Amino acid sequence: MGTPDFAVPCLNALIGSGHDIAGVFTQPDKPKNRGRQLAAPPVKLRAQEAGLAVFQPESLKTPETQALLRALAPELIVVVAYGKILPQAVLDIPGRGCVNVHASLLPKYRGAGPIQWSILNGETETGITTMYMARGVDTGDMLLQVKTAIGPDETADELHDRLSVLGAQVLTETIYQLEEGKLIPVPQDGAQATYAPMLTKALCPVDFSKPAAAVHNQIRGLYAWPCAQAVFAGKRLKLCRSTLAKGTYREAPGTVVDVKHFTVVCGDQRAVSLLEVQPEGGRRMPGADFLHGRRAENGCRFGE
Repeated sequence: MGTPDFAVPCLNALIGSGHDIAGVFTQPDKPKNRGRQLAAPPVKLRAQEAGLAVFQPESLKTPETQALLRALAPELIVVVAYGKILPQAVLDIPGRGCVNVHASLLPKYRGAGPIQWSILNGETETGITTMYMARGVDTGDMLLQVKTAIGPDETADELHDRLSVLGAQVLTETIYQLEEGKLIPVPQDGAQATYAPMLTKALCPVDFSKPAAAVHNQIRGLYAWPCAQAVFAGKRLKLCRSTLAKGTYREAPGTVVDVKHFTVVCGDQRAVSLLEVQPEGGRRMPGADFLHGRRAENGCRFGE
């Protein structure tokens, strides 16, 4: 059971492992882009390519869907970014339970946005956790956990792609050890739990009075959606990529102190350099090119 790009490497791992995949459940096709034409989820496309049976129920709570699952008689259900809550009646169907692949070091960052929030909060480490599914959001007993460092300039999209590959590796090892009877489930410490909700556009506005590290984490954590943004020369400017600049500055927060590197002062007298931006109605471009095209000079400011 899975839906977006993140789940495809796990499906590929299952296809290549020789296991009998009784069926693939994914979200229904949804309208996409301006034409609003129906688009199939990436997991559906890969499953069809592999000749697997694909099911796209609107709900897992209906008697019909649950009867279908029982007829498929799965020994194990693997869930990766499916996007639907599994009711207890579904959790009880497979004899070996339901295993979820989650992109955080549980119990930290339960929920829908663990990759982005780990960067937004300035974490230097994250990873993949496999766990048995239970009632509640990502609360089940843990099976395997593998850590990985987060790069200082790594964006959410880049981390997403790395973790999707790592997730497939951890899933493969999890299933192997379950077959061998080697895994001992470990209960999560609820007292250490944190929650990572879905992202919204309310997170986009950048406040340069905050410390430079916080601004940098916001920019890379929100890339490529919903994308950090600020007002420059009276128009909205998306801030796509950044890095922390060296040195300290006395200028007011939001002031550009180096047009060659689009370096902007923040609230702690440190600064960020905007490597890539996207002007309103335009394409992404290097930050320095954006300023050069507007003949900007040192001392210009955001918000003006």
